[in-house]
Amino acid sequence: MKSNPLYHTNKGQAYVGNSLDLLSELPSGSIDLVMTSPPFALRRQKTYGNVEETEYANWIKPFGKEVFRVLKESGSFVLDLGGAYRLGVPSRSLYNFRVLLMFCDEVGFHLAEDFYWYNPAKLPSPIEWVNKRKIRVKDSVNTVWWFSKTEFPKADVQKVLVPYSDRMKKLIENPENFYLPKRRPSGHDISSSFGKDNGGAIPSNLLSIPNTDSNSSYLRLCKEIGIERHPARFPLDLPAFFIKMLTDEGDVVLDIFSGSNTTGFVAEALNRKWLSFELDRDYLVSSVFRFLEGYSIQEIKEIICELQKEGANYSLCNVKCNLKPVREIKQKGEQIIQSSFF
Repeated sequence: MKSNPLYHTNKGQAYVGNSLDLLSELPSGSIDLVMTSPPFALRRQKTYGNVEETEYANWIKPFGKEVFRVLKESGSFVLDLGGAYRLGVPSRSLYNFRVLLMFCDEVGFHLAEDFYWYNPAKLPSPIEWVNKRKIRVKDSVNTVWWFSKTEFPKADVQKVLVPYSDRMKKLIENPENFYLPKRRPSGHDISSSFGKDNGGAIPSNLLSIPNTDSNSSYLRLCKEIGIERHPARFPLDLPAFFIKMLTDEGDVVLDIFSGSNTTGFVAEALNRKWLSFELDRDYLVSSVFRFLEGYSIQEIKEIICELQKEGANYSLCNVKCNLKPVREIKQKGEQIIQSSFF
């Protein structure tokens, strides 16, 4: 990278700037995973008729083309897009599906799989149609498109197995009490290995992850220091799922709309290298709170002052990421990888 990061850790670098400009500095085929959540159409202060939806797709298309270029052939691009209603009517915007089709038809991505992030803690919205008129249910699901450059990107579902249900545990303990090995009318061949313990169940493409963070170091320090927190943060477990499934330790993870740098923080915790790009300097400055668990308020204020200086390039190489908030991450044996990417 020609540009200097605002701050860097042992594994990652966070840059302030236009993502298109920063992407142009990356070599082709150098990134293993791009995981991001761009500004939604909902936040673009426009109505959501066909013209505006097309405008959004046209706006994001150059980013998709650059992501396609910088990804390795085995790499993946995971895009989280929230839903939106058209202005003034209880009719849904199709912008997220237009983006999907455009990236596949015009940029050249494959849709490896469609995921749906269900946030059970999401407040009822939109207020007009859900709370007041009561003619729509609350919007609690984001579409998450998993794109790839080839039909066979790197992926390992065994890294994201989920706990077995109680019934499945009983089946594994005593399978002969639950089924007989034979071909079912549906065509499924249920063999004797069906009851084997594989360490967990294969997850579905419906990810139920509550966005209930209220006591993280990031939120606490934003409040104590008096800095505005980023308004649209996704929970740690969302990027953790895809980083674990689609990358190996030491791989490079990039977020091109990093906001409060959730992706970078999780990548650090999972022993991946990471790059974060964010246009809003204030958001990226406050994102450093994620890496400062255990620091005194005075130390944190001094770091913030350094980050707010022109040309700041602050080193956090001695900071150890607090892994407690990220589920199922083993701290022992974590290898430190220096932040010399290319």
